[in-house]
Amino acid sequence: MSTDKNTIIGFILIGAVILLFSWLNRPTQEQIEAMEAQRRYQDSIAQLQSVAPPQTEVTPAVRQPEITALEESPDTVSANRLLQTYGIFAPAAEGTDTFVTIENEKIELRISTKGGNLTFARLKEFVTFDNKPLILFEGEDESNFNLTLVTATNRVVNTSELYFTPVKSDAHSVVMRLAVNEQSYMDFIYSLNPDDYMLDFAVQGVGLNGLLSPSVSTLDINWNRKVRQLEQGRKYEDQYTGLYYKYSGDDVEHLNETKDDEERTSNRLKWIGFKNKFFSTVLIAEDVFYAANMRSVKLESAVYLKQFEATTSIPFDAGRQEPVAFRYFIGPNKYALLRGYDKGLSGDKELTLDNLVSLGAKFFRPINKYFIIPIFEFLGRYTANYGLIIFLLTLIIKLLLYPLTYKSYMSSAKMRVLRPQVEEINAKYPKQEQAMEKQKAVMALYSRAGASPMSGCLPMLLQLPVWIALYGLFPTAFELRQSSFLWAKDLSTFDDVISWNANIPIITSFLGNHLSLFCLLMTVVQIVYTKINMAMSDTGQQQMPGMKYMMYLMPVMMLFFFNQTSAGLSYYILISSLITIAQTLSCRLFVNEEKLLLKLEENKKKPRKKSSFMQRLEEAQRMQEKKLKQQQQTKQQQQRKSGKK
Repeated sequence: MSTDKNTIIGFILIGAVILLFSWLNRPTQEQIEAMEAQRRYQDSIAQLQSVAPPQTEVTPAVRQPEITALEESPDTVSANRLLQTYGIFAPAAEGTDTFVTIENEKIELRISTKGGNLTFARLKEFVTFDNKPLILFEGEDESNFNLTLVTATNRVVNTSELYFTPVKSDAHSVVMRLAVNEQSYMDFIYSLNPDDYMLDFAVQGVGLNGLLSPSVSTLDINWNRKVRQLEQGRKYEDQYTGLYYKYSGDDVEHLNETKDDEERTSNRLKWIGFKNKFFSTVLIAEDVFYAANMRSVKLESAVYLKQFEATTSIPFDAGRQEPVAFRYFIGPNKYALLRGYDKGLSGDKELTLDNLVSLGAKFFRPINKYFIIPIFEFLGRYTANYGLIIFLLTLIIKLLLYPLTYKSYMSSAKMRVLRPQVEEINAKYPKQEQAMEKQKAVMALYSRAGASPMSGCLPMLLQLPVWIALYGLFPTAFELRQSSFLWAKDLSTFDDVISWNANIPIITSFLGNHLSLFCLLMTVVQIVYTKINMAMSDTGQQQMPGMKYMMYLMPVMMLFFFNQTSAGLSYYILISSLITIAQTLSCRLFVNEEKLLLKLEENKKKPRKKSSFMQRLEEAQRMQEKKLKQQQQTKQQQQRKSGKK
């Protein structure tokens, strides 16, 4: 009896264990719904298989063989293939590619139902160089954004291959939904800010816990773009077109803009931008992007300049319904506009999108940022004529640098009035082997009179950083884009007055297939200034053979350097050179060289302490003279030895 009792207790315990195990391993509500969706999908396939083919009346001799159970209809095969490939997302694998348009006062955007992608962007306020609507990209081939999803059954699915459904939309926003069923879906949410170039973008998953792989904590992003040519002059537009990215809380970097380049980084990024010369599309993470692989490829195409691709990832938790937030900046590379997005922000929160504007090399960027651009912006409040603004900017810069110009002129004037005395020294030391003595005597004359050859060069060298800074600014200054002045239709590019189609070896590579009038005038004025400057700085000292022609060669080389770049830059150098010539001639008009010579003669009578520079120069001359004497002695000894032999 006790045995029967123990047996009954054992069966009861086994049953309790089975019930407890079943309760602990019961499916979740999401899994039940997913299985129900799967069952309905399989039922539809079964219905297709149960439909018998229509019977036709045929004679026994020509009766067709009956369809066996192993054969399937094309629709059934297609449905099975989609199910095997996309799993729970199979219902979204087929659809019609349409688009939804959203817009504000500045931009028009289209979001495609295929992939839920942003596939069209037009900037309403601008046109291309040939007066066509300015479309940054259009179509899946030109712009593609993809998220990689991994299902609970380990199927890898790309959102760019699936069809979304617009569930909410108005003129400024749209929600594109990738649905598994009514309770489980992923939304791409787009919302345009009024009168702005910023587009809010968010990815939100609902009811996907248990449907996506639980091991997935990030979503992989692949974003690629073909960059259109939008400006006249492919060479320089290509030079300023590149893939830019900002490290989280750190500097902005970019791939090489002159050749194919690739960068892999394990650091976190704040944004990734695909930049034209004057326009950019930037994907900004509200949090961060994880490690990224970025690539830039030059394209040999009449339409496109380059192709950019970025692969990265974002944090994602299928169990939480908080959206992953982004922003798109789709607009012009205007320095003031981009700088404005950091207003009220500090530290790691700053986007520093203004680094998309090419202000020249890092060392010269502050000159543009804190000096040139503020003057540009100030003058722009009073006139929209950028030809006049460049003229006024040039005038302001030349007035500020006038003390240096005057000092340079006075240095040349001192050397010029001492020329007769220098010629006397040349006559005193006519032989070639007396070159060191002659140079020493000339430097002693300059030292006693208070003249220095270097004082004329230093002021000109101090002006050079301004020129280099403007060389970096003017070709990319958005304000100059399609701004006309005199015969130039666009100050941001070349003002061709003569053009040809033939490819001339070497010439075409450097000069292009045109002549720019502002550049040509700049070259002529530079040659005139060189002639005037050489005449005024003739000190009577012997120059290296060919130096005179080298001085004239530099302006001619500038024709090749500047012919394909910004007409505004050539115009600036033209005006700057004309003002310099006017300042030089005015100095000569008001400076009495006879009084200057008397002053120099008075300086000779005064005891004069040598500057450290003159001391080093004289020491170098002594060392050179000593070395030359040693060489002459060695040469004489060798000659005597050879004579004895």
